[in-house]
Amino acid sequence: MDRTRLASAALLATLIVVAWLHTTAQASGRSQKQQEDAEFIERLINQMTVEEKAGQLSQLGMDMTPSGPVIGIEGRKTIAEVGSVIGVYGAEVTRKLQREAVQKSRLHIPLLFSYDVIHGFRTVFPVPLAEASAWDPDLSQRTARAAAVEATASGLHWTFAPMVDIARDARWGRIVEGGGEDPFLGAALAAARVRGFRGKEVPDTSTILSTAKHFVAYGAAEGGRDYNSADMSERTLEEIYLTPFRAAVQAGVDAIMPGLNEVNSTPMHAHRNLLKKKLRDEWGFQGLVISDYWGVHGLMEHGVASSTHQAVRLAFNATVDIDMVGGHYADELPALVRNGLLPLPLLDDAVRRVLQAKQRLGLFDDPYRYSDPSREALIPAPQMRALAREAAQKSIVLLKNNDALLPLPKNLRKLVVVGALANDALSTMGPVPAEGRPNESITVLAGIKQAALPETEVVYIPGASPKSSDISGIDEAQRAARDADVVVAVLGETQDMSGEARSRASLDLPGAQNALLTHLINTKKPVVVILMNGRPLAIPSIDEQVPAILESWFLGSEMGNAVADVLFGDISPSGKLPITFPRSVGQVPIYYAHKKTGRPSSKTDYFTSKYLDEDWQPLYPFGHGLSYTTFTYGTPKLSKQRLKVEETLIVQIEVSNSGQRAGEETVQLYLRQNVASITPQVRQLRGFSKVRLSPGETRTVEFMLAPENWASLNEYLSPSVESGTFTLFVGGSSVTDNQANFEVTTRSAPLTSHGL
Repeated sequence: MDRTRLASAALLATLIVVAWLHTTAQASGRSQKQQEDAEFIERLINQMTVEEKAGQLSQLGMDMTPSGPVIGIEGRKTIAEVGSVIGVYGAEVTRKLQREAVQKSRLHIPLLFSYDVIHGFRTVFPVPLAEASAWDPDLSQRTARAAAVEATASGLHWTFAPMVDIARDARWGRIVEGGGEDPFLGAALAAARVRGFRGKEVPDTSTILSTAKHFVAYGAAEGGRDYNSADMSERTLEEIYLTPFRAAVQAGVDAIMPGLNEVNSTPMHAHRNLLKKKLRDEWGFQGLVISDYWGVHGLMEHGVASSTHQAVRLAFNATVDIDMVGGHYADELPALVRNGLLPLPLLDDAVRRVLQAKQRLGLFDDPYRYSDPSREALIPAPQMRALAREAAQKSIVLLKNNDALLPLPKNLRKLVVVGALANDALSTMGPVPAEGRPNESITVLAGIKQAALPETEVVYIPGASPKSSDISGIDEAQRAARDADVVVAVLGETQDMSGEARSRASLDLPGAQNALLTHLINTKKPVVVILMNGRPLAIPSIDEQVPAILESWFLGSEMGNAVADVLFGDISPSGKLPITFPRSVGQVPIYYAHKKTGRPSSKTDYFTSKYLDEDWQPLYPFGHGLSYTTFTYGTPKLSKQRLKVEETLIVQIEVSNSGQRAGEETVQLYLRQNVASITPQVRQLRGFSKVRLSPGETRTVEFMLAPENWASLNEYLSPSVESGTFTLFVGGSSVTDNQANFEVTTRSAPLTSHGL
């Protein structure tokens, strides 16, 4: 197809679209402004050459250096030839680059500046797995909002978050970036973060485009190895792994990023069935699909493309709109369109989505509206640090507390703190801390020193490191511990042991930390272990020998203060595990919502599903988390014992604070269908609610369950409710046995939505 024919075809298509816009605007009541915006985009597309269109679908990688931003080594285009940039931020820097792009490009189209703003920007919040321990969507929405405010003040328009991958294998390094193992909790957190990044319905300069990643089943990598294949049934894909993505789409997410994995023998960047048919056609997603870093190029490594030419065809036909840093769209798309191998309307659709995203942010009206040095000078604000401290406090999980060792009194004679992580400011921030600065982050040691009273001697001995097998410092730590009232051991992983390409074959404490802990235990002094990590660890020996264990994860800028708040009892811990802790790596993948088997596990029956050399049950179950007070539950009260498929069930439960101090409890509701045509899961989370109670206070917590809460996918993978009995469990973790039963009295009836 020659240039003249291409131009004529483009003009005709634009005239048709503009006429259609006038008609649909009148029919739908679209505002004059919306109609004008749509017509502007169509006129702009009509003026663009195929090369300019391909440029809008190309993202340029840049690096921040002491001398300023530079184009990455893979870059083959200039700022004026691409549609978006990844890797740079700063009000002055982005203003300068935006000016260059607008002035030098023929049609003066502004850039989108993007970055990984995963759990904060300048103020670093708890890593997502930690924040999931708060079981608090409102908190997740507020921290995402705060991150958007700070990031956009530095000129950014787009973040590649939230990561909503369900993950059930702790070996996988990127488990730290998600919401854990459960699709119900994961969906609630995904939607909350999307809302937080967006902010107000009418975008202002604190609205940042969000990206749900990695579509889909990236967290189901075989062997827990990052980028590895995922092979699963369509049922598991629908019930588990697609659920949080569906929630993100329903919440208005702006973009979707495919995973670098393959699913059932098709790489996700070429998975037309999931990207086009499922995401776009079935779910109605109209936003951007952007490749992962070099994701289009990776189709050749996967072995489904023999050339960049073929890789681009596969990705583009799967409706991947933007090629992140690879440069292949810019190189290959023009020729593919001119040769008739890719239709021009398909190209225009992708370009339209990019331009519409820029328009939503107001960049055509003012390309520099996000690049405001005076606004950037206001970050970080004090309220951001206060929110970071609150989020960190709520993310801490008390795993064990024998004999009420915690909280510690602040007036101890001598407190010995050991472990290299106690004074590791970089690791407090966890992986991908954006613009977080270690010198602004509070270490656990600093937090303890600040919180302890002046008469308490706080002694710090590193003892051992996660990154070394050197045991030369252990004797000094043991000598100091012998004279201590209490020993606090900060153990776990450094921040670079979790995250992308950070899979581990072992879930033990790395380095010489086990040896250090053994020597501390041998002193017979009370030992409190504070875990600092980005994944569940297998720590049965620690659980057996140590009286108190706090799971603190990587808590961000205010980690040290938050840990001290909980350690000394200014705050009672309220976190609950969003993921199961195994006893050994041999149990993974392990998760609470497993299927029933024909030989359920039994200690007394030999021929049942278990291990010869290990307990089959987890060390700490999903939903587990203790408090400095105790909570008791009444029996669940149901509005009906028998109900029809279209009816709603109301569940009430009395929760009492039976301890001596105020505390917050996350009340969890699980559901099980006792007999079904498809093997049911042993139980599924179907509701949770946080309640704060004073000592002796009792409150009634109410859940309202609609039919989709007990629906399941039938043999045709359509949501339906079957008649039969259900058992409902309400308590403080996934292993609660506090139950009630009800019956659905109807034949199988299909539902109209996929609201599972």
